[in-house]
Amino acid sequence: MRNWISLLLLALSLSATADQRVFYQPLNRDASLSPAQWQALWKATAAQGGKTLIVQWTAYGDSDFGGADGWLANSLRGAHEQGLQLVLGLYMDAAYYQRINELDSAGLATYWKAQLGRSLTQQQRLQRDWKLPVAGWYLPMELDDVHFNDQHRRQALYTQLQAFRQRLDAPVHVSAFSAAHLSPAANGAWLQQLAAVPLQVWWQDGAGTQRLSPWVRQQYLSALPCSVGVVQEAFRQSSRPGQPFTAVAATPEPHTGCHPTAVFSLRYRPWAKGLLTLDSN
Repeated sequence: MRNWISLLLLALSLSATADQRVFYQPLNRDASLSPAQWQALWKATAAQGGKTLIVQWTAYGDSDFGGADGWLANSLRGAHEQGLQLVLGLYMDAAYYQRINELDSAGLATYWKAQLGRSLTQQQRLQRDWKLPVAGWYLPMELDDVHFNDQHRRQALYTQLQAFRQRLDAPVHVSAFSAAHLSPAANGAWLQQLAAVPLQVWWQDGAGTQRLSPWVRQQYLSALPCSVGVVQEAFRQSSRPGQPFTAVAATPEPHTGCHPTAVFSLRYRPWAKGLLTLDSN
């Protein structure tokens, strides 16, 4: 109990920079937390200024994290009781990144259509069975300018997301990152088109992965329309390319300007230390 109280006091003593929107990426090992630990975590998140919790997924591959009466659903009910609005992630294929690397344009469009269908099924299941108060839906499949470098692919994606958005009853969120395969101006125009679907588009600032230099990242940030939000990465990647992803916690880079911001992720924030474990070398 003392450790949980200490975590809450730590959150109260941190700087006034609030994590108003914070991503949480559920992992099966988080099932080990007790109800009291979840309560301490959500209290600390709210104390640090948290208003909205963006849950990256509620189904990942074959795992639904216990379903409507499982640990994830129950923990999220506790988060809402602490005043956090919930943006619930939908279905994520565990082989998503491998699959999109293997597919040509026609195959990618077919694959995306199938995955959007699975996310729609998950959204219906969440409404019917989980019955959580929902402020929005998050589509877990990240976008990038490598697999969507081709204009025809981007147009096919836009058409599919338009149809998908019309099926949902709350704002839809999606995130993207840049690998310098589109120019900053072209990338900004693409994300602006997606925002007009309408979607809440989030651009990952890349400070954690550090694939691009700070100067290049700044060019991409400067080219974003104000409607596109910025995800501040609160980690630094410790794994090398081709290795399983690992990272350590780090202070997110501050962003000023017109963009809404969110932090990725709760697992790397100081008040989650000792509760949500990291993958690190």
